[in-house]
Amino acid sequence: MTDLDGARYPIGRFQRCVGPLNRQQRTRLIGDIERAPSEIRSLVEPLTEAQLETRYREDGWTIRQVVHHVPDSHMNSYVRMKLAVTESSPPRINPYDEARWAELADAMLPVAVSLDLLTALHTRWVRFLRSLSDEDFNRSYLHPDLGAFPLYDALALYAWHGKHHTAHIRNALRI
Repeated sequence: MTDLDGARYPIGRFQRCVGPLNRQQRTRLIGDIERAPSEIRSLVEPLTEAQLETRYREDGWTIRQVVHHVPDSHMNSYVRMKLAVTESSPPRINPYDEARWAELADAMLPVAVSLDLLTALHTRWVRFLRSLSDEDFNRSYLHPDLGAFPLYDALALYAWHGKHHTAHIRNALRI
């Protein structure tokens, strides 16, 4: 791994699952998703406006942009998962340009707005995830770049995603 990869992927790149996850593995990952809002909140609530403009790496996002990005991304995932569970055939999902979203005006709001959104979203998401059956986790959606993406992979991805961006914030703060 290069220094750039270490700054970009401080906990390593996401690795897709090799097969369905068992209940214990899913429970651990759902716990990771449940904890993400409070972990991010504890890191950023004490920060000044100037500290929120700190970049986690050269040419990377600011802490503020990272905080706004996480609920943007997780809202997309939550909706994708619900579509996968409720549609009769795997829905084809739309990707979005996360870099462009991070430049939009709402990504300059106070971080409290996105922290509250993330907390509320994860409350609903965790309840949803805990209600899914083994069969539900085997359902998938169709990603235009990644192909069929089962919910067990999506669960692992977004548990990783929360930790990934929490590590970016820690790196920016040098803690």
